Amino acid sequence: MNYLEFEKTLAEIEGKSAELRAMARANPEMDVEKEAEALDRKANQILNDLYRNLSPWRKCQVARHPDRPHCRDYIDALFTEYTPLAGDRNFADDHAIMGGLARLDDRPVVVIGQEKGWDTKSRIAHNFGMARPEGYRKAIRLMDLAHRFKLPVITLVDTPGAYPGKGAEERGQAEAIARSTQKCLEIAVPLVSVIVGEGGSGGAVALATANRVLMLEHSVYSVITPEGCASILWKDAEKMREAAESLRLTAQDLLKLGVIDGIIAEPRGGAQRDRDATLTAVGKALRESLASFDGTKGDKLVAARRRKFLEMGRKGLSA
Repeated sequence: MNYLEFEKTLAEIEGKSAELRAMARANPEMDVEKEAEALDRKANQILNDLYRNLSPWRKCQVARHPDRPHCRDYIDALFTEYTPLAGDRNFADDHAIMGGLARLDDRPVVVIGQEKGWDTKSRIAHNFGMARPEGYRKAIRLMDLAHRFKLPVITLVDTPGAYPGKGAEERGQAEAIARSTQKCLEIAVPLVSVIVGEGGSGGAVALATANRVLMLEHSVYSVITPEGCASILWKDAEKMREAAESLRLTAQDLLKLGVIDGIIAEPRGGAQRDRDATLTAVGKALRESLASFDGTKGDKLVAARRRKFLEMGRKGLSA
């Protein structure tokens, strides 16, 4: 178990409990169960206290936790007959964005998501979930395919933002993000997006301009990372806590603002503490969301999607 900075006390207590039980296994004559149970109760209380009212910056830390389920985990757990499709038919295949044809139960769908990787080698291979232009052009190709064959689209968003490198900019990063956002608005099929970790900048919006946008309870969704915002506004990345407070990036704030449509509850202590429960909860939310669009015609889906985002801007101006 990887512990976050603010979980240090919890780590010490759970470590002591595990150590006592390990000693008992090595020496069956030792009776330490009462002491271990007392430590467990204390750890549970600390865990409840820590996660009862997380600050925005702590939510950022939880959203970035390396043990949270990633795109690949959701695809493996929730979908069958997954057939990955690669390349943008123009330049290359970008590994930060993965997607293809699949089935959610018996419903054929197109699933697209950002994959950060799970260890050093895979994180480098997936560029830490930061897509280049060819990744967004691959997403556009997959959405075109879904539109042509009338397949619902599911997107799983988890990225700190689009890759800001020189090569990406030379190949039209801004244009690719804009085209992907435009394509989200055009396809005449249901589009459901779930922010499963970080939803950073235009790199997230390019996949999340959806009929229904859901967020996991401790995920974040913002125009910029707190560190990036602090570097611009205060010329000091260490002011990321103040930036996180100001950005209104938590699921709870965004639901109040009307930016998202629903929150998926996480297990106590975050998705990383019970991955199976998180996967199950996301699967249930996806099924319910898609079922709510059954029988809705394509032109109405497009009109509702466009109206939703246009009204979001007007509400922001009048607030």
